Amino acid sequence: MSDLIKVAVIICSTRKPRVGDRVAEFVKTVIEEHGTPENLALSLVDVADYGLPVYDEAVIPAMVPTQAQFAHEHSKAWSAKIAEFSGYVFVTPEYNYGIPGGIKNAIDYLYNEWQGKPVLIISYGVQGGSFASDALKQTLEAMKLFVCPTRVMLSFSGGRGPDLFAAITGVLGEETKASWNTDKKASVLAGYEELKNKLIAADSKEPDGVDVTA
Repeated sequence: MSDLIKVAVIICSTRKPRVGDRVAEFVKTVIEEHGTPENLALSLVDVADYGLPVYDEAVIPAMVPTQAQFAHEHSKAWSAKIAEFSGYVFVTPEYNYGIPGGIKNAIDYLYNEWQGKPVLIISYGVQGGSFASDALKQTLEAMKLFVCPTRVMLSFSGGRGPDLFAAITGVLGEETKASWNTDKKASVLAGYEELKNKLIAADSKEPDGVDVTA
């Protein structure tokens, strides 16, 4: 059994100003305040930090690392970071009824680094980002990730009101935070439990699939 199971909470928005980092911090705090096993650690991973251009490698991601290697430093850095983790929490906004181009591009940079790992999808938007959640689920499942059954959808308090316009400037409104703390914590924790259980189950097996606890 491994010493530490690492989970990335991925900030999918790359625009600035943005509220995505505040939403991701809310999610991470909710999970950590609930309590995590000593051998499970959450880390924030910000797609914006990697400055990924539209995919510019000559190789196909599925070929890396067994048949080919990345040429660019941004690809190598992103690949190395994602490979560190056993599971993921995607925190994504909804843009025009789908996921932002930046996170789709970041996903498309890699293949083997993602495969077989569990992921919790958390979306946010005027109506909770349901279209983004559906699009992300379809992409990740097709890439052979396990998508947790619970998908959390966070909407801004008051709809197209002050909290939405605050979010556009990078501020998470107090009414929204209060409503999420009241109405959404249970969903976040339910999704986290699914993710955690999948990770612990995987960690209790040898590479050949033999359950070492049996």
